[in-house]
Amino acid sequence: MLRIEELEAVLPAMTRWRVPGGRGVDWAALETALGTALPSDFRALAEAYPVLVVDDFLAVSLPQPGNEAGWASARREDEILQDLYEIGDTEDYVPYPRPGGLVSWASSYSGDDFFWRTGPADPDAWPVVVRGDNGDWSEFPVGVVEFLAGVYGRTIDVPGMPRNFPADQPEVLGLTD
Repeated sequence: MLRIEELEAVLPAMTRWRVPGGRGVDWAALETALGTALPSDFRALAEAYPVLVVDDFLAVSLPQPGNEAGWASARREDEILQDLYEIGDTEDYVPYPRPGGLVSWASSYSGDDFFWRTGPADPDAWPVVVRGDNGDWSEFPVGVVEFLAGVYGRTIDVPGMPRNFPADQPEVLGLTD
């Protein structure tokens, strides 16, 4: 797993939003409400940063301290993913909390969705799954931080993304608590 500092190296505009000393997410409450542990790289990112919006395109949904149950509930009740599943538009992917179900962690303003594919194994082994707004599904055998570092460092190409994604100098907005 990559460390946050490696993501910050390829996306330096994010560092102005880093919260010194951490944000104080109640992980026990969040993971109880969600029904599963979460990957350690995501936990580290969520402790260091508020919700991040990169280039007015990609919104990385990080839990807000004090609203852990709300964040978990939004992932357990992903109506769009459930609707896609019911009409057979998820390939072989299923919504969480079904075994191997998808849990969202980001979305784009163009309709792309970013998930983990959960499993019985250690959450640090969960791959990233992307559903493009064109209906294409892609899976990447990396965690969130490594995925973002790869996308913004241009070592991971996500099919179906806009031509200008990622931008040469991505701007980052932190939506503070």
